[in-house]
Amino acid sequence: MIGLTACSGGNRSAGDTRGATGAISRACLAADRSAATPSLCACVQSVANAELSSNDRNRVARFFADPELANDTKISTRDDDDAFWDRYRAFYTKARSQCG
Repeated sequence: MIGLTACSGGNRSAGDTRGATGAISRACLAADRSAATPSLCACVQSVANAELSSNDRNRVARFFADPELANDTKISTRDDDDAFWDRYRAFYTKARSQCG
């Protein structure tokens, strides 16, 4: 479920991702996973910029360093965590589709 935290590779067809820098892109690259290329991380950041608020993007970026935090959020019973998780799943689906 937390596949993006692994920065798994694939087709990168999200368009021009130059300049798509931010917390998610930096966290993706810093996670030092073998498939985490600058173009993949920029693509994921580009999708995040279009789909998530800045607060949500910062929250997602923390998942790269602490995947357990993502799991804790997923299983939480708090309404705000549930709402965030819905937004995260929509972002995740779009990023997987556009970035691979």
